[in-house]
Formats: sequence, structure tokens, C-alpha cells
Amino acid sequence: MASLSHTFTTHDVKRYASLTGDRNPLHFDEGFTARTKVGGLIVHGGLTAGLFNALVAEQLPGPGSVFLHQEWDYPAAVYIGDSVTAQVEVLSARSDKPVTRLRCTARRDDGTVVLRGESLVYTMLPDGEPGA
Repeated sequence: MASLSHTFTTHDVKRYASLTGDRNPLHFDEGFTARTKVGGLIVHGGLTAGLFNALVAEQLPGPGSVFLHQEWDYPAAVYIGDSVTAQVEVLSARSDKPVTRLRCTARRDDGTVVLRGESLVYTMLPDGEPGA
């Protein structure tokens, strides 16, 4: 099992929008969000999911790992200023190739699940290493 935490800021949201072009008013317009179910500025789902990119590439399975498939639900919003902890747990690992199935869960500090699901990860090993 591995985990990673991050507190999301306005700066994170602005940088993400700059890179992706996603300027949804849910992320930038307080007057708009005040009239919606979420009631406040929220973080792009891609930022929350990005914690899993870092976990997979840096910790579990580790360097050289990329997503093959993701099935994720977003049951609750992440608000600007929220601290989120993403956690991955190995569900299975193939013995014939470097493929791992992971359970993915992200929670706000209050325990609310904000992302849950599974992913399939392939680890590209350098030539000559066992399993490559």
C-alpha cells in the first residue's frame, strides 16, 4: 500500500486550467458555484486523479509505470483548500508480465471519499531486467 497527500490551492487550479484550457466556472466563479449544489469553488477532478499518477510512477508499482485502464468514480467534491490523501493498494499482480491491478481511493481530511475505483498499470522495465 502507498499514499500521497496534497492540499489544493487556487494556484494549483489556475495552473491546471492554464495547461488544459478547462476554465469551468465551478473552479473560478464563486457567484456561479454559490447557486449550485457544490456551493463553493471546487478543484478539477484531474488534479485529484493526478495524485494517482504520482503514486503509480514514484511508489507503487514505481518508476516506469503507466496506466493502461482506469475506472474511477467521484462521489464528492474537493474544494480549494482541502487536503486530500490518495492511496493505492495492490489487488493483483500478473506473474507473466509487469501488470498490476490497484484499488484507488482518495479522501479529504474529514474522511469523505472523493475518488474511488480501480486501475490497471503496466511497468516498463529497462531491457535486460527480469520481467522485461
